Amino acid sequence: MTTNYRIEKDSMGELEVPAEALYAAQTQRAVTNFPISSLRMPPEFIKTVALIKKVAAEVNGDLGELDQHVANSIHQAAEKIIAGDHADQFPIDVFQTGSATSTNMNVNEVLATLASKIAGSKVDPNDHVNRGQSSNDVIPTAIHVSAALQCQQHLLPGLEHLASTIEVKAKALETITKTGRTHLMDAMPIRMSQELGAWALQIRNGIARIQATLPRVYKLAQGGTAVGTGINAHPEFSHKFAEALSKATHLPFVPNDSLFESLASQDAMVELSGQMKVIAVSLTKIANDLRWMNSGPLAGLGEIELPALQPGSSIMPGKVNPVIPEATAMVAAQVIGNDTTITLAGQSGLFQLNVMLPVIAFNILQSIELLGNVSKLLADQAIAGFKVREDNLEVALAKNPILVTTLNPIIGYAKAAEIAKAAYKQGRPILDVASEMIDSKELSREKLEQLLNPALLTGKA
Repeated sequence: MTTNYRIEKDSMGELEVPAEALYAAQTQRAVTNFPISSLRMPPEFIKTVALIKKVAAEVNGDLGELDQHVANSIHQAAEKIIAGDHADQFPIDVFQTGSATSTNMNVNEVLATLASKIAGSKVDPNDHVNRGQSSNDVIPTAIHVSAALQCQQHLLPGLEHLASTIEVKAKALETITKTGRTHLMDAMPIRMSQELGAWALQIRNGIARIQATLPRVYKLAQGGTAVGTGINAHPEFSHKFAEALSKATHLPFVPNDSLFESLASQDAMVELSGQMKVIAVSLTKIANDLRWMNSGPLAGLGEIELPALQPGSSIMPGKVNPVIPEATAMVAAQVIGNDTTITLAGQSGLFQLNVMLPVIAFNILQSIELLGNVSKLLADQAIAGFKVREDNLEVALAKNPILVTTLNPIIGYAKAAEIAKAAYKQGRPILDVASEMIDSKELSREKLEQLLNPALLTGKA
C-alpha cells in the first residue's frame, strides 16, 4: 500500500481506496469494475438518493428502528450532499450493475463517513444508512422522485414560458396575413397569429401530457426492499416515508398500490419519456417552421428575420444562421433517441426487478433537462424577437393563384383552375388575371377585390 491509499474491507475482502475518499470498498469495486464511459449519474439523481436517505433516517428514527442520534447524524450528512457538497465523491459510471446497487452503496458509504464524523461514533453504510431499504426500492424511488422534482421545477416552467411567449407573439401578429402552405406549396392565406396559435397549443398539450402522467410518477417503490415484500422494513415505513417525503418536497408522493410493480417495471418512466418524445416532435415542427420562414434572406421564403446571434460561417462574411432552431432540433433528436433507450430499458423487468435502472435514470433526467433548457432558449432567443418581413409577405400574397379557391362556388372549379394556371404562367397578381378572364357582369372588379382579399379569407378562428 502506498501513502495515497488506505485499506478498506467489505464482505468480499480487502482492497485499496484513495486515502482522501469519503467512500469505501463497494464504491471502489464499482469504479474498478465499470471503466466504460465518462458518464456519471446526474447530480440531481445523487441529491435525490441523499434525500431518500435523509427521509428514511428520519422515519426510522421516529419508528424506533434507528438510534435517534444516529438518525440525526445521517440527516445532517445527507443535507450536505443535497446542498451539492462533495460532488466529486460519486465517481461510478452510468453503465454499471442494472439495479444501481453500486450507486446506492456509494451514497450509503459517503453518508456513513460524514455521519460518523458528526456522531462521533461509527455509522454503518448498510446497517444504519440503508436501514429498512434495498437498492431495489431506493433506486426506483429515486428515479421517480428526481423525475417528478425536475418536471415540476424545470420542465413544466420551461414549457409554460415557451407557450406564453408564443401566445404573446401571436397576439402581436394578429393583423399579419401570409400565404399558407401545404406540401410546402402555396395554399390559402392564414394569419400569423393562427399559425403561432397552433404552435402554442402543441406546447400546451405537451404540458397537459406531462401533468397527466405525473400521478403515476408520484407512486413510489420505497418500502418494498428486496423483491416487493418489504422484508426488514417496518410495516409502517412505506406510508410514513411517503408522507415525510411529500412534506419535504411539497409533491403528493404515495406508496405504489403494488410495490412489486414498482420494482419489476419502469412503466411510469416509459410513459413519461413517451410524453417527452411527443414534446420533442412538437418542438421539431416549430423549429422547422421557423427555419423555413427565416430562409434566405434573398433566395428563400424570407418571411421573418430571426435575431442575429452569431456569425454563420467561417468563410462567408455576413452569413447568419438560425442557430436556436437548429439547436432545438438537435435536442429533439436526442430526446427521441433517449426515449428509444428508455423503452428498451423498460422491457428489462426480469421477474421481480428491472435491471437497467441506471440508464433509465440518466436518460429521463437528461431529456427533462434538455427540453426545459431549450424551451426557454427557443422562447427568448428566437420567437420573442423575430421580425416579420411584411413586404415579402404582401408580394407573395398578391401573386398567390390559390386565392382563386374562394371563387369555386361562383365560377366552378374548372374555370378557377384555368385562372390559377394563367396567373402562375404570367407571374401576375391573381386579381388582375381573374378580372380579365371573368365577365364583369358575372363578377365586377370591386366584387373580386372583396372575394380575393387575403385578410378576409383567413376566417375568425
